[in-house]
Amino acid sequence: MSTRAWRHELAGFAAVGLLAYAADLALFTWLRGPAGLDPLTAKALSFVAGCSVAYAGNALGTYRHARVKGPRAYAVFCAVNVAGALVQLLCLAVSHYGLGLTSQHADTVSGAGIGMALATVLRFWGTRTLVFPP
Repeated sequence: MSTRAWRHELAGFAAVGLLAYAADLALFTWLRGPAGLDPLTAKALSFVAGCSVAYAGNALGTYRHARVKGPRAYAVFCAVNVAGALVQLLCLAVSHYGLGLTSQHADTVSGAGIGMALATVLRFWGTRTLVFPP
């Protein structure tokens, strides 16, 4: 794969990811606020919605030329995204409970900064390797 093609793929993946993140955040905010759901139910529902937006965006956009699509690919995609979420939680747990860095700033850096960066690398690799192989 050429450098230009790889950059194009990465840019598409990032754009879809931002859209999925926005959908997840907007739905979570609405479910927690006006809808009045508890935080775990709201997050579970918004996570599934975000995964669905990301899958659709990648299947119809970034990886539209891939041959493998459908229920199996969606299930693997969701599994890759759950693995990414677990990476974020692990980074937060290690920082907060293992290293004793308990401030809100430390939690944000470890979970939403370092954890998100590592999770994004895992999601990109998993999506292009396991869900939409070249």
